[in-house]
Amino acid sequence: MTLTPFDADRPPERPRRRRRPASSGSTEGRRPLDAAGKRRGAGADAGDREMSLVGDMEFESYYGRPIVKAPPWEEPIALYLFVGGVAGGSGLLALGAHASGRPGLRRAARLTALGAIGVGTPALVVDLGRPERFLNMMRTVKITSFMSMGTWILSASGAVAGVSALIEVDRLSRERLPLGPLRPALHALDTPAAIAQAGTGALLATYTGGLLGDTAVPTWSAGRHDLPLLFGSSATLASAGAALVLAPGTELGPARALAAAGVAGDLLSMHRMKASMHPLEAEPLETGRAGRRLRWAERLAVAGGVGAVASGLLSAGAGTGVGRSRVRTAGRVLTAASGLALLGASALTRFGVLEAGLESVKDPRRVVEPQKARLAARRAAGTFDDSITTGA
Repeated sequence: MTLTPFDADRPPERPRRRRRPASSGSTEGRRPLDAAGKRRGAGADAGDREMSLVGDMEFESYYGRPIVKAPPWEEPIALYLFVGGVAGGSGLLALGAHASGRPGLRRAARLTALGAIGVGTPALVVDLGRPERFLNMMRTVKITSFMSMGTWILSASGAVAGVSALIEVDRLSRERLPLGPLRPALHALDTPAAIAQAGTGALLATYTGGLLGDTAVPTWSAGRHDLPLLFGSSATLASAGAALVLAPGTELGPARALAAAGVAGDLLSMHRMKASMHPLEAEPLETGRAGRRLRWAERLAVAGGVGAVASGLLSAGAGTGVGRSRVRTAGRVLTAASGLALLGASALTRFGVLEAGLESVKDPRRVVEPQKARLAARRAAGTFDDSITTGA
């Protein structure tokens, strides 16, 4: 008999009753019951006499509660995820426009980035509950914490976006802002601010994917290697879509190229993430409201990408004469519709991934069964001595 340190905590077992011997002329008392509660026949094999001691069991968590507690994230965080992608992607697009000499596209991207950060920061503060919590998070720098670094990334991105937007507003006003002697210094920061905005924008667009993957939520944790790439592709969709709506039609070449690349990256990263998951972990991404949102996100992404490329070909093929203005008008309408479709695809992608993760914690099977499958795979590969797998 083997004893463990926990035996002292076990309640005492009730004494077992001795079965009464059956009458000498009958073997009825020694025959087990079948599933219907009847005595089995005397001619049954010994193996057939074995009755099931445990019926069909349905898996439930401890006291019927979820094993993993869902994070208390609601609509403000969903909005922050979306506009953070818009701001981050727009910072990258602004640098490309600045380097290629497209002032209209640069201006639209910079003002979009500042506006998105202006919406996202209050959304994050609202989710935190009290404004001072956001300030308290900036008292320290913890490199191992996505949330701590995300606060600093958002602040740095907002600062450089503000500088870039101020430069554009001063240009729009023909340098009539009351800047005085600060104007030369401000305009000297044009290129450095563009580079800094692109760097912080790339981090702002992707760090939220790492933040979700760093949790114990089954679907997010299983996709932790692909979520940053998915969110980065989603950010390119959003920024390209905003540029297609706001920027001049003659400067939209980089935005159209970025839209096509974003569609390809979005579809491939989502497919790869689902393929790497256990079926139960991928289930919330394919079913329910989250699944419907993600399916519509794919449809809108494909439609927006095709429309962006087609509108560019339509505008480039516009000839001369009476029909030229009509072709340009049709191309402009198609461009704006494609941009709105890309924005919708990016929003639905982030909303769907967020909702799928919150849904995945409700079923304890999505926590336990993938872990059992990974444990069995490690044992089958001969791994018994690491910190996860132990020998039987």
